[in-house]
Amino acid sequence: MSTPELRRIAVNQIGYSAEGAKIAIFSGDGQDFRVVNEETGAVVYAGKSGAAALDKPSGAKVHAADFSEVRSPGRYRIERENGAVSASFVIADKPYRELQQGLLKAFYYYRCGEELTEEYAGPWGHAACHTALGTVYGQPELQLDSCGGWHDAGDYGKYAGPGAKAVADLLLAYELYGAAFTAAVPLPESDGNTPDVLLECKVELDWLFKMQEAGTGGVYHKLTTLNFPALDAMPEDDTAELYFSPVSAAATGDFAGVMAMAARVYEPFDQAYSRQCLAAARAAWGWLERYPEMPGFTNPPEIATGEYGDGTDHDERFWAAAELYRTTGEELYHQAVRSLAERPFPKYSLGWADMGGYGTLAYLLTGKAAAETALYASLKQGLLAEADRLVRQSRKDGYRISLLEEDYIWGSNMLLMNNAMLLLAAEHFSGEPAYAACALDHLHYLTGRNVLDISYVTGFGAYPVMNPHHRPSVGDGAADPVPGLVSGGPNRGLHDEYAAEHLQGKPAAQCFADHELSYSTNEVTIYWNSPAVFVTARFNMQGT
Repeated sequence: MSTPELRRIAVNQIGYSAEGAKIAIFSGDGQDFRVVNEETGAVVYAGKSGAAALDKPSGAKVHAADFSEVRSPGRYRIERENGAVSASFVIADKPYRELQQGLLKAFYYYRCGEELTEEYAGPWGHAACHTALGTVYGQPELQLDSCGGWHDAGDYGKYAGPGAKAVADLLLAYELYGAAFTAAVPLPESDGNTPDVLLECKVELDWLFKMQEAGTGGVYHKLTTLNFPALDAMPEDDTAELYFSPVSAAATGDFAGVMAMAARVYEPFDQAYSRQCLAAARAAWGWLERYPEMPGFTNPPEIATGEYGDGTDHDERFWAAAELYRTTGEELYHQAVRSLAERPFPKYSLGWADMGGYGTLAYLLTGKAAAETALYASLKQGLLAEADRLVRQSRKDGYRISLLEEDYIWGSNMLLMNNAMLLLAAEHFSGEPAYAACALDHLHYLTGRNVLDISYVTGFGAYPVMNPHHRPSVGDGAADPVPGLVSGGPNRGLHDEYAAEHLQGKPAAQCFADHELSYSTNEVTIYWNSPAVFVTARFNMQGT
């Protein structure tokens, strides 16, 4: 995929806040531009872009064009004398409300085990799927209820660790930016009492309970068939036998962390459910204590679905201990936090493999008064130092984001949004607005202000992803893909045959193919959507 000559003006295709900064990025030559009101045709602003600079990750010569003076609400486009025209965009008080709702609604479309009806799913519905019992791998006589939760990605597997990461992002968004979640999505469960984001998270939490091994507290790593189904298979047609993969320490730690978190968040709405979550978290912690040294998870020999292997579990244990301490205040968990914090693992990462950042956020959110002074100061200082690094890198980048050339990996858009989450956490703990401004630049990139002039969110923007590697979108017969899904984004590794054939020699940020066969650049997952919900929620708060 290349950038056509007349698509060399990159903007956030959703829009810009009326009072905020508004910057477009031009690639190629020329500086003069004008902003046109699409309703009236009037030129509301004319200006010149800044000096050109070569942006190595994108391979483009870029100029920044600032039109922040335009504040009147409306729909606009940018034009240049050479005939180039930007995508249409709005200027509004809160331009990302519909985007946030769409990103959150995507989790409904990922639901497993229930019929998605036309009332809520529109043309993207399907029959109930994966309702059969699953077999515990290695114990063919043991079959368990496996129904519910969210499909993980473009296939129909369900995974404890990535599911916990997705729920954690949504619960953190609700904890920090609850006022952004007052509107109904709506969902079948919408009741006007419990916020829809919590009702949707409960779908995954209820399934996670089924992943906890009876009697031990350990958590099965994943639930999948032995092999992936065909790319056009609808979920109800995927009827191969389901298998619970063996218990892993990473899954158990993630489970303990997210259940302790849920116990706290759901307590005002459903005390019985809160107690159930906390009991499950304690049981998982008990398993972790009994098995302090465990090998990382690898797929059993017969299982060829996504492995989500993880070589270390110190980060998951750290998160579990920090959430249990924050929720209970019990000293045994605090001791575990202090002990685990001495281990060498990334403490500011928010990825499904390196979960240490969630432990750091949980401990800092516990509050200075309840924390050990030196540890609290160290973790806060480290968080702000990492945020400062991301800001510095973003200021060097032509598209104003924190990804280095080597960061355009499988799921680069997850890294992009995880970095934006961390920047917003730094804003929360420091009050420094520069962190939020940098995070917003990352959202601008996701929704169109990138070298390919594409919105990486299906159904949103003038030029959205149209052909994601997502089985329901391929097989449902609907003209458009399921909306609100975040695509993985450019991957310089060219890890699938389609990318290897079509993207050789492209600069890192152009290594993307909007094609259903390019699973390494254009797949979708729940944990690429979840940090995007967090980021949009921050910019949908009143008074921001």
